[in-house]
Amino acid sequence: MKILIFIEIIILFVVTGCGENSSTDGFITVDVTKGSYPKKELVLQDFMDVEYIPLETNDEFVNQGVVQAVGEKYIIATNYRKDGDIFVYDRNGKAIRKINRKGQGGEEYISFISVTLDEKNEELFVNDHHAKKIKVYDLEGNFKRSFKQKDSGNSQFYGDIFNYDKENLICYDECNDEIPFLFISKEDGGVTKEIKTPFKEKKLFFQILRHEGGTRAAGPGEYSRIIPFNGNWILLEPSSDTIYTLMPDYNLRPFIVRTPPIHTMNPEFFLVLKLVSNRYYFMESIKNVYDFSKKEGFPRTYFVYDTHEKDFYSYTAYNGDYTYKKEFYMSMLTPINSKGELWATLNAFELCRDYKKGKLKGKLKEVAARLDEDDNRVVMLVKSKK
Repeated sequence: MKILIFIEIIILFVVTGCGENSSTDGFITVDVTKGSYPKKELVLQDFMDVEYIPLETNDEFVNQGVVQAVGEKYIIATNYRKDGDIFVYDRNGKAIRKINRKGQGGEEYISFISVTLDEKNEELFVNDHHAKKIKVYDLEGNFKRSFKQKDSGNSQFYGDIFNYDKENLICYDECNDEIPFLFISKEDGGVTKEIKTPFKEKKLFFQILRHEGGTRAAGPGEYSRIIPFNGNWILLEPSSDTIYTLMPDYNLRPFIVRTPPIHTMNPEFFLVLKLVSNRYYFMESIKNVYDFSKKEGFPRTYFVYDTHEKDFYSYTAYNGDYTYKKEFYMSMLTPINSKGELWATLNAFELCRDYKKGKLKGKLKEVAARLDEDDNRVVMLVKSKK
């Protein structure tokens, strides 16, 4: 069945295995049907390094702070609305320039779902998903080249795209029937290597409702299928019973295995991975059901695996830069670069309010002291402690 372009609203990732929740030599198994665990309270700063970067606000630089890339020298941000604006900041959040090449011309993009930064070559790879092309610009906004995305095997467009090495991008192709992970040339988009994560049958993690007026789709939200960690890459294909680590020699090493097998379930329970640190693996088990009349569904169980205690827990996580127990939700975090950093944003007006009430401390208090309520959002970067 050909999957239509509307699935752009449902980019997300999943994993699988066999047996009771347990650990083994090299990987763990997870029972996705288990609904309760003993409780654990965690403070984010105890196992993650946290950095706050206020994005400069001026007449040209007012945006919603959707972070597309974080490098050694630059931060790239956009808006949630598809207005075509791309904001280039330095690594400290100082505004450099705004780029907008939206249009119908050959050197322009119709729209985009992601922007990938190649900092060494100072190039931006804009994922123009409607055109099924990637448009390449320099950091001044000058067009350099474009190339088509893969279109065989029921492919629609690339979801996750990361800068992999000097010559290649690593991509995830949501709807490809057989090989969703691939490396493509930065120069011409040609497939330089395909990574096949074994699975019995293709599973798509969303629900479709067909009616006389057309087709509706619903998904559980965005989840990364490619997660950089400790110099390797974790690959999550919903159809597979295993989450793999892609090693530098391109071999696949099992990381997490799920049970029951995904092809035996109806409806399916999918396993998604939200954050991987040296101490904890944060996960969600999500049931693939949705009631279109009530606009609700995809019930989920949140849990964490403690690599020291080798056991599973439900959890509540707090941001330690507040003077009270400020809950932090792992669903806020998204992988952003090959260093394994993840990003979230904090509203300036909320930080100003909490600062005035004495609810902040540490680095966050220092940042909030310099904010105005109508400033751009503050970028929160987290990375696993060594």
